[in-house]
Amino acid sequence: MKFGARNQVTGKVTEIKKGGVMCQVRLEVAGGEMNSVMTIESLEDLGIKEGDKVKIMVKAVNVLLAKD
Repeated sequence: MKFGARNQVTGKVTEIKKGGVMCQVRLEVAGGEMNSVMTIESLEDLGIKEGDKVKIMVKAVNVLLAKD
């Protein structure tokens, strides 16, 4: 799959906080931490869970995740 975002790093999911519709995904990356917010449906569709290694794509103000 091709992605339009050129700024990509790899990270590890360290925590997932779920709300009613949205969730916050905390990521450990080289040199620090990042967070992403997405729908719970997207989280489940991607199959992302704590401990997973993910590709982090940053485009403008959005942080997009893709499971490796």
